[in-house]
Amino acid sequence: MSAEAIRVGMRRPARGLFVHQLRSEQLVFWRSREAAFFIFLFPLLLFVLLSSVYDGKIYGVPAPEALLAGLIGYGCANTAFAGLAIQLVIRRENGILKRLRATPLPPATYIASLLVSTLIVFAMQTVALFLLGRALNGTPFPSDVASLVAAVVIGAAVFAALGTAIASVIRSAEGSSAVVNAILLPMAFLSGSFGSTLHYPAFLRAVGDVLPLKYFIDLVNAVYLHGHGVWTQPQDLAVLAVWGAAGLVFTMFRFRWEPREP
Repeated sequence: MSAEAIRVGMRRPARGLFVHQLRSEQLVFWRSREAAFFIFLFPLLLFVLLSSVYDGKIYGVPAPEALLAGLIGYGCANTAFAGLAIQLVIRRENGILKRLRATPLPPATYIASLLVSTLIVFAMQTVALFLLGRALNGTPFPSDVASLVAAVVIGAAVFAALGTAIASVIRSAEGSSAVVNAILLPMAFLSGSFGSTLHYPAFLRAVGDVLPLKYFIDLVNAVYLHGHGVWTQPQDLAVLAVWGAAGLVFTMFRFRWEPREP
């Protein structure tokens, strides 16, 4: 048997494990009513509520379009940051991650399947937001789909890195939801997920200016609202890259597979 045939034979089981685990992650997510509602449906509900309240223009564009872009940002943070962090903490503290280490499933395959599952959920949520916006408010579809897809992938990767980082420091499954929501909701308000921040006090805008969600929303605004290519926003991409790298490095040093000692 040639060396190439051996390599192909070794890759097939790895691909099979990944596909099997990815399917399992999707089944677990959609079978959980709480996850399906608060992670997938909640941003859609927020869009319906906010678009019925706001009228006129936000940032010089029709309010529903600006809210759609902002809630894509909120959905990204809610799914890839909050949802992933809570899921990891619960699995760690219940001993699931520790038991997984004793199975033939490689840790890298498990992490990859979890991240891809998160990306799938966020991508479906983004599509649902566009369809809902079109049906309710006549909002346009993106003119540069490739740039929007790239922005979605970048945002999901950055917030997934931050989600694993915050999961590394949360000590209990019971407190995980409170911790991540105490971070997520203020960040969403300060970053413009729910409307313009121009009327906020200067010190609140200054805080918002250092948060990763603001730069992801700015990136989505540029791509969706103004038709710019994703690579024409170097400042937004650079700040997101720094936050993502920081989350990744922190995770590498602090992430634990075993439950924390009581």
